[in-house]
Parts: sequence; structure tokens; C-alpha cells
Amino acid sequence: MNQKYSPEMRERALRMLDEAKASGEHSNLMSAVRHVAGLLGMSAETLRVWHRRREVDAGAKPGVPSDVTEENKRLRREVAELRKANEILKAASVFFAKELDRP
Repeated sequence: MNQKYSPEMRERALRMLDEAKASGEHSNLMSAVRHVAGLLGMSAETLRVWHRRREVDAGAKPGVPSDVTEENKRLRREVAELRKANEILKAASVFFAKELDRP
């Protein structure tokens, strides 16, 4: 099931995870993740991914930060649009060049 959570829910879940880790009740990160995810009725994998993304964005773990990923997506969309525009302009220039060649 693919469910979209609000940013507030994400922050709450991550805050609860931080508190669970700090309490010392859990032997490792995944134990705390499973506990908090169970309390909130969400997938443990979702919470683990959010935690990992936060660490990458903070520079604590290696990886591509979210802002760079979003910029890449935006630039890829822009390149695709520009390529389409170029194809249209090429087709138009061929069409008009043929019109100019006619006697």
C-alpha cells in the first residue's frame, strides 16, 4: 500500500524515533524503528527511509541530498521539454525551407 504522509507526520515520527533511540530501551536502530512504526501504524521501512534521508540531507551519511535530487528531476524535465521544442523547430524549418525552394 502506497500512502502519502504529511510533513507534520514525518516530523512527528522522526522525533519519536529520536526519543526512542535516546531512551536506551532499544538495542539497535531497527528495533526502535519497528517500535515507533508500530505505534504510528506505518511501515517500518517507511520510517527507516525517512531516517536515512534525514541523515543524508544533514551530511551525516554519504549519499545524494534531497535538494540535489529534486534539482536533477527539474533539470531532466526541462531538458526533455527543450528537446521536444528543438524537434518541432527542426520540423518547421524543414517545412519552410521546402516552401522557399518552390519556384
